[in-house]
Amino acid sequence: MRNNIVFFWAFVVALGGFLFGFDTAVISGAEQDIQQYWHLTAMQHGFTVSIALIGTVLGALGGSLPSDRLGRRATLLLVALVYLVSAVGTAMAGNWYLFLLCRFAGGLGVGASSVTAPVYISEIAPAQYRGRMVALFQFNVVFGILISYLSNYLIGAQGGENAWRLMLGIQALPAGLFLLLLRWVPESPRWLLLHGKNQAAAVKTLQLINPTGYQDDMNIIRQAPQPLSGAGAEKLFSGKYRTPIMLAVLFAMFNQVSGINAIIYYAPRIFEMSGLGAGSSLLSTVGIGIVNFVFTLTAIRFIDRIGRRQLMRIGTVGLIITLGMVAVAFYRHTGGLVVVSCLLIYIAFFAFSQGAVIWVFISEIFPNQVRAKGQTLGSFTHWIMAAIIAFTFPYLAAHIGGGHIFLFFCVMMVLQLLFVWKWMPETKGQTLEQIEMNIVVH
Repeated sequence: MRNNIVFFWAFVVALGGFLFGFDTAVISGAEQDIQQYWHLTAMQHGFTVSIALIGTVLGALGGSLPSDRLGRRATLLLVALVYLVSAVGTAMAGNWYLFLLCRFAGGLGVGASSVTAPVYISEIAPAQYRGRMVALFQFNVVFGILISYLSNYLIGAQGGENAWRLMLGIQALPAGLFLLLLRWVPESPRWLLLHGKNQAAAVKTLQLINPTGYQDDMNIIRQAPQPLSGAGAEKLFSGKYRTPIMLAVLFAMFNQVSGINAIIYYAPRIFEMSGLGAGSSLLSTVGIGIVNFVFTLTAIRFIDRIGRRQLMRIGTVGLIITLGMVAVAFYRHTGGLVVVSCLLIYIAFFAFSQGAVIWVFISEIFPNQVRAKGQTLGSFTHWIMAAIIAFTFPYLAAHIGGGHIFLFFCVMMVLQLLFVWKWMPETKGQTLEQIEMNIVVH
């Protein structure tokens, strides 16, 4: 493999993850100002925060259609354009309804990128590097979260009635860069070969990825069942795919009932609930972003060495302990510093396990002919759960308190540990076609 060029392609495509993370987390610094600016009720506020996630759900649900029909690269170009329009629109919105529409559009971009970017990277990555290369997507997600937290803090420190507009609008800069850099990224060779498109371009790309073994790669790809269109198209929901379907759905569900998006979206509010002042709460979110970033980098170093399953075992145990401690801290009213400390450790364990593994694992376990559909299912499940949690969190926080909420997250992680121990297979070091033989019922 010509490491530099292939890693460049993966990194550029993973910029979709940066925008994913930035768009997801940037609302945390602006949500309270937005509530005051538009004079929103609690229900309207919950809807305003979750509208992007509703768009994400729909973007994820429909993400496989352009990815399969137009190609991975063309879909990513559309995603970049949507991110750009959304950032400018939210910053300039003159009324609440236009603001909702632009946030919804940004959510569509997040959902589509969470389907297409991991699929593209998994299809260009050699087996021995696939874990760390797909994990570049998650690296960029957490980098985007970190930059959004830091940006929110710096902009918020300047004050001003319209600071929230700059917080949201500054995303136009990385969106424009993403759109520009995609011109140097080729189409996925697997997509080209399986759809009978530009065979010469596919061969050229495979030669760059694997100069000595590209002919063997081509033969293996061509031996896979060819995707059909129309009424004869390969259906995801058939008996032979029941195992990857079960793995993707459960993994995505557990990812969200860990409470990660409640923390990402409402970190300042959670810290204020625990007793911190508003300024300290906003600064503490920067700490979350830094820890998330550092431990995602650590996970990338280990994901191809010790495997996906071992990372999940270690991380899940840590999540159970830290979530339990946060619940106890809320029940006993022991103060904000305890909650902040526990949540920083929680973020470290999450980044080292679920955060790094989810997009890698789901992008690996489905065969070539239904990979985009399978990624859509996993992403849709992930985002529908995220939307539910984001929408209900303000109401639940006000009516049942932080203790009950974090106890629920803790119990869900106990169930996740059982899932990892009993059902999650290891996929490290295997080609996509080998994983298919091991997981899919033939």
